[in-house]
Amino acid sequence: MLLLFILVLTWMSPLPEGNFVGATAIAKPGCLTKCGEVTVPYPFGINYVVMPGRNITQNCALEDTFELTCNLTSKAPELFIGRGNLKVYNISDTEMRISVSIAFRCYDSYGNISENRTSWTDIPERFPLTFSQKNKFTLIGCDDYAWIRGPPGSDYASGCMGICNNPSRVPDNGTCSGSGCCQTSIPQGLQYFNITLGSFNNHGSVVSSNRCGFAFLGEEESFKFGGARDMSNATEFYIKTRSNVRRVLDWEIRDNPNILEPTVCKGNSLRKNVSISGYHCSCKEGYQGNPYLEPGCEDIDECMDNSTYPCYGNCNNTPGDYTCTCLVGYEGDGKTKNGCQRKASKFPVIALSLALVFGLLAIFSGISGIFLGVRKRKLIKLREKFFEQNGGEFMKQKLKATGANDAVTMFSTDQLRKATDNYSEERIVGRGGYGVVYKGFLPDNRVVAIKKSKIVDGSQSEQFINEIWILSQVIHRNVVKLLGCCLEEEVPILVYEFISNNTLFYHIHHKPGGMSWLSWENRLRVAAEAASALAYLHSQATMPIIHRDVKSANILLDENFTTKISDFGASRLVPLDHDQVTTLVQGTLGYLDPEYFHTSQLTDKSDVYSFGMVLAELITGRLPICAARTNEEKNLATYFVKSMKENRLFQIVEPRLLQEGTLEQLQTVAELVKRCLNLLGDERPTMKEVAMELEGLRKFTTHPWNQQHEQAPEESRSLILEVEQSDLYGVPLIPYSSNEWESYSGITEMAFQENKPR
Repeated sequence: MLLLFILVLTWMSPLPEGNFVGATAIAKPGCLTKCGEVTVPYPFGINYVVMPGRNITQNCALEDTFELTCNLTSKAPELFIGRGNLKVYNISDTEMRISVSIAFRCYDSYGNISENRTSWTDIPERFPLTFSQKNKFTLIGCDDYAWIRGPPGSDYASGCMGICNNPSRVPDNGTCSGSGCCQTSIPQGLQYFNITLGSFNNHGSVVSSNRCGFAFLGEEESFKFGGARDMSNATEFYIKTRSNVRRVLDWEIRDNPNILEPTVCKGNSLRKNVSISGYHCSCKEGYQGNPYLEPGCEDIDECMDNSTYPCYGNCNNTPGDYTCTCLVGYEGDGKTKNGCQRKASKFPVIALSLALVFGLLAIFSGISGIFLGVRKRKLIKLREKFFEQNGGEFMKQKLKATGANDAVTMFSTDQLRKATDNYSEERIVGRGGYGVVYKGFLPDNRVVAIKKSKIVDGSQSEQFINEIWILSQVIHRNVVKLLGCCLEEEVPILVYEFISNNTLFYHIHHKPGGMSWLSWENRLRVAAEAASALAYLHSQATMPIIHRDVKSANILLDENFTTKISDFGASRLVPLDHDQVTTLVQGTLGYLDPEYFHTSQLTDKSDVYSFGMVLAELITGRLPICAARTNEEKNLATYFVKSMKENRLFQIVEPRLLQEGTLEQLQTVAELVKRCLNLLGDERPTMKEVAMELEGLRKFTTHPWNQQHEQAPEESRSLILEVEQSDLYGVPLIPYSSNEWESYSGITEMAFQENKPR
């Protein structure tokens, strides 16, 4: 045993040269510097060595929060954090890389779970280690969703969704682009997480080529997605990921009130704060060593390393630097090759210097002029290229052919850059799936919304121009007006009128204090105006337009609280001889038509379903989907319809509406919502019918003879009183709990299963 211990100490003895900030001293004197292939620099230290039949304890770390364990009982030495099971592969001056754990869930051909493993990692709070933002939460699968959550009681929760119709066609270019592979970021300072996996359809339609779903947190740069190969061979993918992917931890020195020294940074080093209570130490320029070990960083003798610190004269080392003077009879810069020149008389040198300076100035001016001219010409050609690529010539021909040159304003790049202060981050007023929206100010003092769209494929430019053309013809007081566009940038830029009073979603869900202006009468008005605009798009526009992303977040309100339908990034034109269009499924979960989701057949009834969800939000004040609610209430659509069938409508309506609207009015709107949410599109009303019904109900509500509160029937007043006095509402109207807000952005299996047509 003694012989084995001597061999171990010899093999793990301190190295003469280290790789920690150029240090020569790595660990405390007498302490081990390596465990296998992993170098352990101070302030970390190997406090525990586990050997067959014997353990060794040392005091080699700055404090117990930096202690590590070296296990020599396996085939190869392994290094662990503290005395835990988190294996360490590398330690640098700011980071540590550890092993990755993978959660997975596999299914057999009958849809049963054949294998299942969750994943969680808990770094004790006392350790100065947090998960780096170089890590990404990654989901692999074609029928899966996954959650990553922080410690109990924290506000952090995020998720990913993996959907692909044909796993064998998932690209294998090494990037996680969204098809079969989904990634999302994590917050700074995370010390604990757990991962849970689920499936939308138990891999029923993809099990032959994708049997398992995987989720893990790992370094983004070390993971390369293999596409179809990774989807089909679960065992190979698991082994490859465990072998190649690591998790990155950030480490820091934390201020310790029990240590009298204000900092552990030693001589000739600097303290760099990296968090509220944490910092790193680094050697000053011109010094090297371990800044955490006495005596600290030592001066570099630059004169001993001519390749790194060149000197072509007399070298003289100074603290933190060095000087290099030319040899006797020469002058100039000794640190530059050929920098020392033989001394000459002063007059020729001065004359030559002046001539050289003026000559260089002349050459520089000429080159600058040529360069600026070439650059300007390239910029003009690039803008012409983008203009043609984005369909600008087609737009010009269309304007000329119809004689409507003023229908669409063609803005230049310079105009819009000036209007947005060169697309300043401070001018951003919204981000969406189809672009970023900036607030802009035109020279004529008009305030506009400028939207930079995503890149449009060249084959779609004609369709894009057609959509601009049609939207420019839409003249409706409840549709955000398209003022013009710019096609001189790489991505098309659209210019709309600016709507200043936020979204309907904000006024329903975010505004504290009861939303005084959003009365029953105003809700009916907003709903009627929005329905009127959608009906116009469906049946009165030059070519029918299906919005495809109707939701409360896309219904804006101007300074007078007038309704404005916005965001036509997902909209589709419907040829006059067609009543449906086959498209890739797009939309927002909770508002998405289940029939469209399953058939990919887009019709105007898809907008009707989405509008029905907006109406349900208006009269209940609830989010469309919320995983934090009970299973029965998670999906508002199914819960609303079920409440109607069980005659429980007035238990889910906002309490204030029971006071402001009659029960007959609420019942009428609820019946309209129920018809809009019908799973079969053919049995839903048209938007025109919805608009007419809402407008009729609104006129009745505002009629001078309608004194609903002063002259309400006795039974109506008694029911209102009964609802107010009873505890029918387990969840307050506003605000929602933090868990409910977090879960709204998630994906739940119930959201798809309960909306599936039967």
